[in-house]
Amino acid sequence: MTRSQPRRARGTVGHAYSALNLRLALAGFGLVTMALFAVLALRADLVWLGFLCVVFAVVAVVDLVIIQRRRAARRREEPGARHSLFE
Repeated sequence: MTRSQPRRARGTVGHAYSALNLRLALAGFGLVTMALFAVLALRADLVWLGFLCVVFAVVAVVDLVIIQRRRAARRREEPGARHSLFE
């Protein structure tokens, strides 16, 4: 059983069900964007909006950690393999 994808997933190691590199780029963009919006909202005294943006930034950080763990598992299973942004 491979560990790079959760059980009962439709994909395999050879054909992933999720583009991990693309998810990594999008989660990084979401983290930077939400952190910037949080700072701008807190400066404008919109505390509730700033808090909401901080929550979304934390979700992006958690997603980044999960993606990196899956990429590391894939790297262990396929040493030396190079993956494009969309696989």
